[in-house]
Amino acid sequence: MAINLQAIGASRDYSVSLPSSSLSASNFKSQRSFLIHNNHKNLILQKSNTNLSLSASNFKSQWSLFTPKSTIFQKSNTVFKVVKSRVTCSADKTSPAKKLRQILESPGIHQGPGCFDALSAKLVEKTGFDYCFTSGFSISAARLALPDTGLISYGEMVDQGQLITQAVSIPVIGDGDNGYGNAMNVKRTVKGYIKAGFAGIILEDQVSPKACGHTRGRKVVSREEAVLRIKAAVDAREEIGSDIVIVARTDSRQAVSLEESLWRSRAFADAGADVLFIDALASREEMKSFCEISPLVPKMANMLEGGGKTPILIPLELEEIGFKLVVYPLSLIGVSIQAMQDSLTAIKGGRIPPPGSMPSFEELKEILGFNTYYEEEKRYATSTSQTLRPGGYSSTSSYVSDIQQRTPDVTEQRSQSPQDPVVEVITPDVYNNYGADGSRNPFSGIWSRTLRVKITGRDGFEKLDVRIPAGFLEGITNIVPALGGVNIKELLNDAAGEVGGKLLLDFNDTIGDRIQVFLE
Repeated sequence: MAINLQAIGASRDYSVSLPSSSLSASNFKSQRSFLIHNNHKNLILQKSNTNLSLSASNFKSQWSLFTPKSTIFQKSNTVFKVVKSRVTCSADKTSPAKKLRQILESPGIHQGPGCFDALSAKLVEKTGFDYCFTSGFSISAARLALPDTGLISYGEMVDQGQLITQAVSIPVIGDGDNGYGNAMNVKRTVKGYIKAGFAGIILEDQVSPKACGHTRGRKVVSREEAVLRIKAAVDAREEIGSDIVIVARTDSRQAVSLEESLWRSRAFADAGADVLFIDALASREEMKSFCEISPLVPKMANMLEGGGKTPILIPLELEEIGFKLVVYPLSLIGVSIQAMQDSLTAIKGGRIPPPGSMPSFEELKEILGFNTYYEEEKRYATSTSQTLRPGGYSSTSSYVSDIQQRTPDVTEQRSQSPQDPVVEVITPDVYNNYGADGSRNPFSGIWSRTLRVKITGRDGFEKLDVRIPAGFLEGITNIVPALGGVNIKELLNDAAGEVGGKLLLDFNDTIGDRIQVFLE
């Protein structure tokens, strides 16, 4: 007969199944789904009238496992429950933190792109990712156009984070930098991030002002201060009754050594961190060494796009090494910068970005929720208008009645000489070759023809190919500003008798693109 053991804690629930004939600590080692980690001492197993006491050191030697004081396994109908002294969080099951914990407990590795505003977070969600995280590097760039060197403040990060979390339903991990000060600042930061709607918070051990990861000049605080930051974060979480996921990051790999970063990661796990993160690991071997410590605490990998110190591996490789989360901090901000630079270069050269390089206006409206807004707006549409009066709203008829009571002379005059309703008749205009004043109609003759505008880049690739009615020539320079100085009207008049396909213009603009205008 098997005995099921279920661990119920503030951060997560776990269960293991053991043979009823054996309840030794070694049985736990083979059960990878069971986890308790807190810096306390005793564990008591109770089965019938037999007590078995195991010290935390026994578990540590096999698991690096720390169990809370007065943890008790109580048998009830062959089911043992772990009653922990840690305060149980009161967060709702559907809270962002709860969703993130469910992700951590689910199989496989989970990817999280780094967002920097509400729109980028919404795009992450629409693409189907389970979660995202706020990149301090990207937010500093997008919000301040400044480097990630400690210049952005706690208040600015919380403000940006609140806009992001409100825009999506997936959990968001917030970059809490170094907590913006000492342990008391860390507590304020954690509570602020919880109120902003974050599912998790990344806290690092750098000094103030901090330096960006994978760059020079990084320094870390002492071991003691680093661990106290994590303990302060755990205390803040419990004080506010939240289950926010605490991601403990150390930058000591590059600032000190690999051994130092491994020591700190173990200490962070003992202090109550939910996820461990060593920044700027320099090889596969270092990544493996990291994943071997505190094996039951999830690990986060950082794939710095564009060339950092850590090898770029595919998710499957990272999962095989032992990572649970992988983040991509620069992809979205990087491609955004490149796309904006390309578009500005095109506009400077007298053209607009080609249709294939950007969403259509309809696609933009769909992404931003215009259609959803219009559908929801219909629910609140009224069939008759209402007029606001002091003390509330009243219908138009009651308001008119009130006016009539206050102005009897006007009402009386109107009743004596009623007027028939005025009917407005709209007569459509009919386009002829010439208007009433004898001028040429803009949609007749040669002006009813179509112009084809084609732009080919210096590399031979087609950048633009559009057709415009000749009657709308006034708007052609909005599409191709380089045609602003060309008298196309004169060219059209000269080509009045030409058949379709005639080339009217063929020249290169200031950046070398070939611009051709055909008459169709």
